[in-house]
Amino acid sequence: MSRTLFEKHCQPCTIGTRAMLPEDANQMLTAIPRWKKVSVDGMDQIRREFHFPDFKEAAAFTHKVGLIAEREDHHPSLLLEWGKVTVSWWTHKANGLHENDFIMAAKTDLIASNTMGAK
Repeated sequence: MSRTLFEKHCQPCTIGTRAMLPEDANQMLTAIPRWKKVSVDGMDQIRREFHFPDFKEAAAFTHKVGLIAEREDHHPSLLLEWGKVTVSWWTHKANGLHENDFIMAAKTDLIASNTMGAK
């Protein structure tokens, strides 16, 4: 990868975009080591939990992730709980993982590193 993932931008996907091969996805995971690949209803996703000292900080983090998702036009599943946010990325049009998901995971990590209290 010539540029770090968080410096890249999502590319538009169309119906018929192919999901990454599992070995390519596993290689990309090395760049975002706190993320785990999971399968939901037979579709690969990447997921990470972020922990906060309270609901207010967790909600603020969720809002920041939402803002960057809008800017990149690539949207995650966000589960906001007291002191915890679970973020899942996958590409619906590819029915699985695409480079965009890893780019957004890296951007999510950057938001967390700049957010007070995130673990």
